[in-house]
Amino acid sequence: MGKVSRFWRRAVQTARLMVGLPDYETYLAHRLAHHPSEPVMSYAEFFRERQQARYSTGGKPTGCC
Repeated sequence: MGKVSRFWRRAVQTARLMVGLPDYETYLAHRLAHHPSEPVMSYAEFFRERQQARYSTGGKPTGCC
């Protein structure tokens, strides 16, 4: 069961990246590791921000890292 669950999570993450939606869990891990004293966006805020960044900058990365 563990291998199937792990495979499914990776498949979902890959699908999101293919359509330009970074993974929220990866975002959380990055924020906690590199910016622990700064606030973290909720999933809804993260989703809106990623959609806006994707369509307003032509898909060019604009983040810190």
